[in-house]
Amino acid sequence: MWWASRARWLFSALLDVGGVGLRARRRTASSGLEITGSCGGELQGELDRFGGISVHLSRHRTLHRLDAAAFRRLLQDFNNIASRRLESIHPLTCTRIWMSTAAIQQWRAEGRIAAWLHIPILQSHFIAPAASLGFCFHHAEPHLSTLTLWLGEGPSRLPGYATHQVGVAGAVFDVSTRKVLVVQDRNKLKNMWKFPGGLSEPGEDIGDTAVREVFEETGVKSEFRSLLSIRQQHRSPGAFGMSDMYLICRLQPRSFTINFCQQECLKCEWMDLESLARTKHTTPITSRVARLLLYGHREGFDKIDLSMEELPAVYTGLFYKLYHRGLPESDSV
Repeated sequence: MWWASRARWLFSALLDVGGVGLRARRRTASSGLEITGSCGGELQGELDRFGGISVHLSRHRTLHRLDAAAFRRLLQDFNNIASRRLESIHPLTCTRIWMSTAAIQQWRAEGRIAAWLHIPILQSHFIAPAASLGFCFHHAEPHLSTLTLWLGEGPSRLPGYATHQVGVAGAVFDVSTRKVLVVQDRNKLKNMWKFPGGLSEPGEDIGDTAVREVFEETGVKSEFRSLLSIRQQHRSPGAFGMSDMYLICRLQPRSFTINFCQQECLKCEWMDLESLARTKHTTPITSRVARLLLYGHREGFDKIDLSMEELPAVYTGLFYKLYHRGLPESDSV
């Protein structure tokens, strides 16, 4: 296929520029690919457990000395060159550039199903040539974009990037006074009472997000107790048209003095829980969770709580948080 043939030359350009001659060989059982060159540079092509291989351009220092014009000239003769040696002179790099299709051919021969190309923002001039040779965007981060090329048979089976944002709110409920902490957002079209909250940071647990957001918005310290509800919404305007997950946690107060953020909040107060459940000046989800808290306070929070348990993941050394209703002690195995 034309894109597969051209992809071989793309990787030659990306991996060999700057006088780096490819010598690809299998490493140890770690499934790495070592690529060394006459300029003393080294690239690591990392193999994942799904059969793909990742190339991080930031780890190849000689690429930093190749400007966009030189890279374009390097690719201009692309269609006129079969599988042969190309020698070129460039003042910013080593004098001899050797282009080979060995890496892609080897990866295909070894059954690799995909190539992942990680391009730092300061090397973005490599994106357009890569795209013209069959690579597609997979995702972008603040300082990095990742492109992919499917090497397997049939249509690509690579998973898409994350398509959801996660928001977390904290229902800080004081059982002794039956009051709950609520705010009104300053920048909303309608000033409705709601629980304080915001977006979860990467790598941040749900409970930690709720505690952090409550403190940042209200100045009240709290402690995570349980997960109460999950809302799923698709095509959310607040999530750039993507899907949105909004979780509300039950928190226990550790302080009571309000010092709310006036940039984000118009009002903040401790409100009687029954009043919150009955008022029309709130959102439907806030009203529903207020009723849920009333029920839990009356019948026992074990009736409504989704408690958290940390369990070992299938990935060695990693753990995950599982939220579920508690099991009775008589159910223990």
